[in-house]
Amino acid sequence: MSSTKDLILYRNLENGKLFYNFTLLMENSMNAYYNKEKEDMAALYYECYHDLIELAVSHGFEGNLWHNFLAFILINHENAYSRACEIRGEVTGSINQVAIHDLAIFKELFDFDLHKIEQAFLVDGIDVLENFESVDGSSKIFNKRIRDRICDLGIQLAKADTVEQFKEIVTRFYQDFGVGKLGLHKAFRIEHTKTGAQIVPITNIAHVKLEDLVGYEMAKQKLTDNTKAFVEGKRANNCLLFGDAGTGKSSCIKAIVNRYYEKGLRMIEIYKHQFQDLNDVIAQIKNRNYKFIIYMDDLSFEEFEIEYKYLKAVIEGGLEKKPENVLIYATSNRRHLVKERFSDKAQLDDDIHNNDTVQEKLSLVARFGVQIYFGSPDKKEFQNIVLKLAERNGIHMSKEDLLLSANQWELSHGGRSGRTAQQFIDYLLGKQP
Repeated sequence: MSSTKDLILYRNLENGKLFYNFTLLMENSMNAYYNKEKEDMAALYYECYHDLIELAVSHGFEGNLWHNFLAFILINHENAYSRACEIRGEVTGSINQVAIHDLAIFKELFDFDLHKIEQAFLVDGIDVLENFESVDGSSKIFNKRIRDRICDLGIQLAKADTVEQFKEIVTRFYQDFGVGKLGLHKAFRIEHTKTGAQIVPITNIAHVKLEDLVGYEMAKQKLTDNTKAFVEGKRANNCLLFGDAGTGKSSCIKAIVNRYYEKGLRMIEIYKHQFQDLNDVIAQIKNRNYKFIIYMDDLSFEEFEIEYKYLKAVIEGGLEKKPENVLIYATSNRRHLVKERFSDKAQLDDDIHNNDTVQEKLSLVARFGVQIYFGSPDKKEFQNIVLKLAERNGIHMSKEDLLLSANQWELSHGGRSGRTAQQFIDYLLGKQP
């Protein structure tokens, strides 16, 4: 069989040690020299066996673990071919010949009879590797949706009759779901490292839908229209959702990412103390075929905080134009974001150009072309939210008792809001036998 050392595109692999050790066993199962070293090769086999089992349990894999592992490598490896195909699909040019070369090697790895390793090095356990049953069907790292895609891809690739079919299946996966962490995951956070900003997947984002949020129909539609235009490659604006606490601003943004994830939308959450990393983050994503929302939750600045200047520079300042595949969405309880004082309106300090100072503070919010207000619901709207949430959660109480209890709850729990209504419903659910 071909040597995995001949791979061109698929090099520097994640879990590369396991990959090269296991393929060493496969490539040399008929090699007379290695057959004399059965004890050493058996030890290597059981080391690989251990690593495959650990990977399976931590990722929720089941079925043929070797095929799962190979599929895991193919969908996670970012290279010239996989990045070109993400979201766009089949590409033209010589890169296809290079891809065929590498994927032919991967097809050999899929087609290899692993029982030859058992026979060559007097080991056992291949049947378990080929028919592994998941511990509990859950995953510590990937959610079920991602785990299923990896396992399904492994099954499809194992059935491919030719290298061309194998390549078509891999390419279609890149087109449908993307490649690497940006392809598999919806949302990310930022970690500052010595080498710069690192984009880290958030593996368990709340699967909230816009339909789950009761009320605020005009606000949700305005947010949807702007995001839809962005995903479709049309002109769109940075968006600020502002208003009262607990009214669903953050939930709306999570829901909009869930809605348009399949269209290539991704979200990166960043906090104001990380704004110095914004340029680094944008540099990492500007040439990818996804659309990115940089999400800033509960955004506001005290008068002594200067981080807002980083944000202003990224949105419209600087020599380099903000990439067309990046928008900024923020939520805030404060419309103007930067704290103002009455003294800002009057020249009570030594600032000769006081009006310039005021305008600098106000200019940040002006950079959000879409501003959507979320106000606390009135009594009737609050009661409607409670009734719909109760129906959705199967709570059976008379309308009068339910609303009376809800009104008593909101008086002692921060007033009327969607969050208060949900907390009240959670309280009722907790009391059920």
